[in-house]
Parts: sequence; C-alpha cells; structure tokens
Amino acid sequence: MSKNDYQLALKAAGAFMHESERFLVISHVNPDGDTTSSVLACALLLEQLGKTYVIVNEGETPAKFGYLPRFSHIRNLQKDEVAERFSHVIAIDAADSKRMGNVRYLFNDDARILNIDHHPTNDEFGNVNVIRTDAAAAAEIMYELAVANDFTLNPELAVCFYTGLLTDTGGFRYSNTSPNVLKIASELLQYGLKPGELAERCLEETTLEHMLLLRRSLQSLAITHRKQVASLKVTREDLQTTGASSEDAGGFVNHCRNIEGVEVGVSFFETEAGHVKVSLRSRSRVDVAEIAKQLGGGGHARAAGCTLTVSIDEAERVVYGKLREALGVDSDE
Repeated sequence: MSKNDYQLALKAAGAFMHESERFLVISHVNPDGDTTSSVLACALLLEQLGKTYVIVNEGETPAKFGYLPRFSHIRNLQKDEVAERFSHVIAIDAADSKRMGNVRYLFNDDARILNIDHHPTNDEFGNVNVIRTDAAAAAEIMYELAVANDFTLNPELAVCFYTGLLTDTGGFRYSNTSPNVLKIASELLQYGLKPGELAERCLEETTLEHMLLLRRSLQSLAITHRKQVASLKVTREDLQTTGASSEDAGGFVNHCRNIEGVEVGVSFFETEAGHVKVSLRSRSRVDVAEIAKQLGGGGHARAAGCTLTVSIDEAERVVYGKLREALGVDSDE
C-alpha cells in the first residue's frame, strides 16, 4: 500500500467509526499485549465520538495488562455469554478472518467490517481494510489512525499505544523497531508514562507458576534438523502438575530460538485434548509465516503460529516435516 493509499485508508477507517452508534470491537484468538492495547485504544476513540461498544475476544486476556484503561470491559467468549448481534465490527490485529475465531457468530449477516492489521498474511476480509505490513504493531496503526482523524491524544490513549509498541517489538529490541516506532514512543512519553514500570510489567515480571512450568517443559527440549531447530512441549499434565494457567505458558518459544546456532524455535502447547497451539520464531532465513499459513495460521516472517487439531506428537511430526522443507534438510535429526 502506497503512502497516499494508506492515508486514505486511515481516513476511511475514521469515517467507518461514524457510521453507527454501536460497535463490536474484536481482536485475534488468545489475545496478546498488542491486540489488547489496540482494542482498548479503539474503545477510547469510540468514546470520544460518543459511540458505544462491546469488546469481545476468544480466549483469556493476560491479566498483566489489567492496568490498561477499560480492561474490565473485555469479554471472553469462552466464558461470557454475548447474546447481541452487531451490524458494525472493528477487527484489530487479526491476521485473517479465521483468526477472529468464533466471535464471527456475533456478526449480522450483512455486518460491515473494519479490518485493521499489520500481518503480511492478512486476506483483507473487511469492507474497509487498513493494512500496513511494515508496521511494527497494530498499535502503531491505531496511533496513526488517531492522528489522521484528529482525535485528541491523552494519557489513557498514550499508555495503550505505548504498550502495544513495547510488547510487539520486544522492548524495542526486535528488528521491527523502526525510526517511526521510536518517534511515536518518544511522543507518547510526553503524556507522563513511566517506561521503566511498563517494561517491568509487560516484559520482566513473571509468576512462580510460569517458572515451574518452564522448568518442567525444558525437560522436553529437543535440538533437531542438524541443530537448526529447537523445540519444547507443554502438555495438559504439565499445567495440572504445576498449577499453571495457559497465560503462564507465554513466551516459551523464545527460549528455543535464542539458543546459539538455532534458526527456528518452536513450542507445542496442548491447550486441550486434541488441540495444540504451535508458536514459531525464526532468526533470519526461514519465513515462519508461510509455514503457519500452510497449517491454517498466520503471522510474520520471524514470528508466527497456528493451532492444530491433532495430538501433540502428531503436531510435532507435521511441523517438523514443514521445517525439513524450509531448511532443506533430509531428516529431523
């Protein structure tokens, strides 16, 4: 998308937010820091317009983001009943229509959708699409949407935008940390944010259950594909034994990718019997988004994922096969 087309898309998104008095605001399944902060920023923008909204995700929103404004408004479709149906939907950070999950059943048949995203795998499922694949985070696009449509920036919006940038750039350490990201972050700090405290909450602080689960899952660590792949598994039994929750399993894949000499890190998380969440991270050569897309998921070239409806051992077999092809090796050893 050219710079001019992108600006027109941002304006079209602002016009969409005027079309109705009530909106459904959603993200992708199993929400993370960027999508959480972005949907909450969207809620704040709708409030400025005098609109009402319902925020619904499929999956538990990590409690560590509870400091964000309007966090208590988020409903989890897996636990909360939502009887209402909506004519106007704003989907944020969903790499394709499937990544919205069962929230789609809350749409009217003729629902209009605003699709805001930064994933290269996005299939432009909206009536209005704002897709910028070189954006570091959905929050970067949300910030630019607010500026392009003359919304009033304030400390509540600033903490949402900053949190999204912080989490999706790994604390401004990943390769997606562009000059634009740092420029926006610098501007947001003028609203009284405390970057040290936010980094501690989002990136450093962890639970005892997380550490117990990590210790147990590291026993499954495997180095394969001629030492180019590192993977680990988290089973339902691991969760039960440690008393951990799904949220406590976050970030394990990074421990695999960070091993010296490893090109691709993989984690296999058994969310329930016959369902495995696969997370993929690559260093430089392998486009893991392409692998995830082939398996019904999506993401970025260096960070992607999917969910497979198979056993955890079968998930490993399938993903290992894809990695053999991507790395050009003839075995999993």
